Amino acid sequence: MLTTHAVRHGGPFDREDQRRNAPAEPQRQRKIIHIDMDAFFASVEQRDNPELRGRPVAVGGSRERGVVAAASYEARAFGVRSAMPSVTARRKCPDLIFVKPRFEIYRDASRQLHDIFARYTPLIEPLSLDEAYLDVTDALDGLVSATAIAEEIRAQIHAETNLTASAGVSYNKFLAKLASDHRKPDGLFVITPRVGPQFVETLPVRKFHGVGPATAVKMNRLGIATGLDLKGRSLADLRRHFGKSGSYYYWIARGLDDRPVRADRIRKSVGAENTFFEDLFTFEAAREALQPILDKVWRHGESAGRRGRTITLKVKYADFQQVTRSRTFAAPAAARAELERRSVQLLGQVFPIAKGIRLLGVSLSSLDGEQTRAIPQLQLAL
Repeated sequence: MLTTHAVRHGGPFDREDQRRNAPAEPQRQRKIIHIDMDAFFASVEQRDNPELRGRPVAVGGSRERGVVAAASYEARAFGVRSAMPSVTARRKCPDLIFVKPRFEIYRDASRQLHDIFARYTPLIEPLSLDEAYLDVTDALDGLVSATAIAEEIRAQIHAETNLTASAGVSYNKFLAKLASDHRKPDGLFVITPRVGPQFVETLPVRKFHGVGPATAVKMNRLGIATGLDLKGRSLADLRRHFGKSGSYYYWIARGLDDRPVRADRIRKSVGAENTFFEDLFTFEAAREALQPILDKVWRHGESAGRRGRTITLKVKYADFQQVTRSRTFAAPAAARAELERRSVQLLGQVFPIAKGIRLLGVSLSSLDGEQTRAIPQLQLAL
């Protein structure tokens, strides 16, 4: 009881816990740039086909099934978003033009981007084909200003690819990511150490990288709507409600994030998962809920030019108990339908169930194919 009392009221136990979990103090302040291409897939299609320019475009899916992989800004004005079912997108925008993805073209454009990044720093951490962190603390061209480097990179991207990019500049990865989102599209925003903590306080938690839709709803139910609300919670409280992620939320609410930019990490798996607002109880409902997850897994495997022989199904129940089912095949799935068939077989192994399912996920490992550099494992909430 003494320990609980001390933690709750910020006593010595709380301070010691914070010291153990605080981000390590860097030797000197980093200069981080986050580059995020604007509606990348859709912009490439509009660049290459003049008839699509200025019109609402959705890459992926179809009129009848599937999900939107990317939407042009003209389509986003109607509420069309990536990962949205195609039928929903069509209802929101009757004039929406569906375009089949051309992943080899997107990979070529991505390679051009990384050639540009490499002129300034070897510390490049790609998150996907169109998004990366750059540590320019010791820039190769001798420029001291990270803002000036970001401006040069954006200008070179436009000159060499005829595409636009948004950039965020800050002293850590979390804030650089927030900054790049702040002035989209075709924008640049800088968050300095002086304004970083106050900037975080004003934002809704749903805009925080690492806080998915389901977590944002949970935070809102706990009375946490903004960064300031999150900052008002103790470390112990956040860890009680959010487990290990609670420590991350505690520090980002203070504008602190000591994660380094990690270059040349090889992706070992690719996956997607979704937390449902209502629990699933039947095999039919779970199989239907699996479809957009499979679409996303297949799309990311195709975009990276890699396929996996091992399929793992993740199931989290309403009481947070988690089980996995996995199988390794002699060869990767050759088509999305084959990936679905194998995943549904694994899903059948967990039925019948005695409690509702709150989360489903699918991941591929034992990857083969093109060895794309520096793309870490993806776990993408829908």
